[in-house]
Amino acid sequence: MSTSGPGRCPDCRQRARRVHSSYQRHLAERPLGARRVLVRLRVRRYFCDRMSCARKTFAEQVDGLTERRRRSSVGLKTWLQSIATELGGRAGERLCRQLRLTAGRTRLLGLLEAPPVPTRAPRVLGVDDFAFRKGRTYGTVLVDAEAGRVVDVLPDRTAETLAAWLKDHPGAEIICRDRATAYTRAIKEAAPNAREIADRWHLLQNLSAAVEKTCHQHRTCLRKHAEEEAGDKPSEPPTLELPPPELPRTQIIERTRHRYQDIHQLLDKGWTISAIARRLNLDRQTVRRFRDTDLDQLLASARDRRPNGVLEPFKAYLNARFTETQGQVSGVRLFHEIRERGYRGSRQVVRRHLTALRAGTAEPVRADIPSPRKITSWIMLPRDKLTDSQEERLLGVRLACPDITRACDLARAFAELVRHQRGFLLMQWIRQAEQDAPKPLQSFAGSLRQDLDAVTAGLTLPWSSGVVEGHVNRIKTLKRTMYGRASFKLLRTRVLTQP
Repeated sequence: MSTSGPGRCPDCRQRARRVHSSYQRHLAERPLGARRVLVRLRVRRYFCDRMSCARKTFAEQVDGLTERRRRSSVGLKTWLQSIATELGGRAGERLCRQLRLTAGRTRLLGLLEAPPVPTRAPRVLGVDDFAFRKGRTYGTVLVDAEAGRVVDVLPDRTAETLAAWLKDHPGAEIICRDRATAYTRAIKEAAPNAREIADRWHLLQNLSAAVEKTCHQHRTCLRKHAEEEAGDKPSEPPTLELPPPELPRTQIIERTRHRYQDIHQLLDKGWTISAIARRLNLDRQTVRRFRDTDLDQLLASARDRRPNGVLEPFKAYLNARFTETQGQVSGVRLFHEIRERGYRGSRQVVRRHLTALRAGTAEPVRADIPSPRKITSWIMLPRDKLTDSQEERLLGVRLACPDITRACDLARAFAELVRHQRGFLLMQWIRQAEQDAPKPLQSFAGSLRQDLDAVTAGLTLPWSSGVVEGHVNRIKTLKRTMYGRASFKLLRTRVLTQP
């Protein structure tokens, strides 16, 4: 039975004087060894004698043992909260059975309590999105860039949600963000006096995408240059005469065709990018890429991603050997021959190519040219980080296509602005790019002009979203430990409580 003094009313906090009645409570307590513990406690109900208080009676609570409307002790509740935070629902339920604790996954998840969020936003706020399920659902993480800690986690990445949070938590003077338009709209609506800073890493990522698109558009120049150089070399053994080049009817090629057709049909009907993404279960960036890119370029990119690309450098040798033996050579023998020459693929790929040769459906041997992604990586790397062979191959690419040469010069100039934070030269670079750059780089320069203040601040001030990206990676790690099936409530609690 409780022996404490008269309690205080939970509403008006006045100490009680009269006892109304008493009743018995049953509280589950932490186990003692292998035995379950049940606390039987008789508590008193008191009158509240203050006339202005709406509560007439109330039950007393024992500090450190009981809470209102709870059938477990405070100590057991703390245990269960820790289990729920560390393990989640089902895994926590299995551990509770081993510890002789009665708690299901629903009860465990219901006990989760994230720490309170400060009423004011930090002075320097970092904003970025992360994926609950990549390509489908996303959330937003808010980070104190000065202290390096997470402030809050939002359930989506819409402008309305972020704007509501900024209105409820004023005080942000500097906001570091990526170049997502939703975040820009939210900041201009809810925190118009805050200074926006475009993240430098995302600027380089956007630049890299523009350079890669330029390389995609001028692959014919590279192939023509490579074929001209190959024509100047001594002739090699005669190769098999193959039919005109046609795209194979592989799964990725057909999927690219159908996706391009579906997206453009919806665009012709006036659908927005977000609506199309929801309808087709695609990311908005994917929809935008299919909208802005020619079908031939998309198909060429899909063809380059085929798994048998590892065989491409050895196809000339295979075709020559097939011609010499009039198709009587075995696939196993050819596999061992090219294996000695550096082939690292599987035997099945070689057998499939020989089958296509015998059927007359094999593709012709194309000139060996670097992929657009590889060329982009050479351009974006600092010059002192390139090897001699990479420098030589990049020089060949520059000689083959003047547009790629111009894109390379502009990209390297912009990368120098970013690395050395020379924001005062940004407008000069934008004017140069808008005058004579390839179209992808002109579009990139136009996007910089539209977001000029934030980009200039990103190239001038020391703040960036680097600390935010670190917490995004931490969220990914937490998701892996939770097997990707945790609720938003559990993920938010872990992100805010675990260092």
